[in-house]
Amino acid sequence: MKYKRVVLKLSGESLAGNESYGIKPEVVEALAKQIKRIHEAKVEVAIVVGGGNIWRGLSGSAKGMDRASADYMGMLATVMNALALQDALEKMNVFTRVQTAIEMREVAEPYIRRKAVRHLEKGRVVIFGAGTGNPYFSTDTTAALRAAEIEADVILMAKKGTDGIYDSDPNKNESAKKFDKLAYIEILNRGLHVMDSTATSLCMDNEIPLVVFNIDNYENIYRAAMGEEIGTTVS
Repeated sequence: MKYKRVVLKLSGESLAGNESYGIKPEVVEALAKQIKRIHEAKVEVAIVVGGGNIWRGLSGSAKGMDRASADYMGMLATVMNALALQDALEKMNVFTRVQTAIEMREVAEPYIRRKAVRHLEKGRVVIFGAGTGNPYFSTDTTAALRAAEIEADVILMAKKGTDGIYDSDPNKNESAKKFDKLAYIEILNRGLHVMDSTATSLCMDNEIPLVVFNIDNYENIYRAAMGEEIGTTVS
């Protein structure tokens, strides 16, 4: 095994499957099966899940809503996704803990770094919800922050519709060039929209590798966690 501890970043849209909104149970189950495979391979798994399938703070803000309020709503959407993922994993006999950056003790634990690390060491999958607990920060930044805090070996970023990082949008430009390997400073200099600049800088400063791969094939989650060279590796 190449990695001992990984942070898996799932977008909210990945839980919706082909739908534009909501949570598709069969898709969540398929994702959970791959996470279980990683868990059974004795890799410690932490997950950061987005909320774009339910609500996007930026979209609400663009329509005149207060940005902070819109972002807090987005954080609550990530908790809904985290609980859906937890339910699917628990049904497969994978012990999990959901930790949220906003306290809601009736449904999840508050985020405590040492406790999260202890859960991982005990073989539990930890799902981080509610982002960083602060508006104006994306779940990409959450993934970078949590990976630094728990000293993860890598961030596995699952993307829909693309199998890595390109120099331009491959859906609009047929001659777009795919990168197999890339440096964080190149992402910033080229203005590539892989993660937001805050998350990219955080990963670069803390030397956290990133693997960007296609989630349209769910087995890629397991392949990336096992260290196969798929997608684009950023270091």
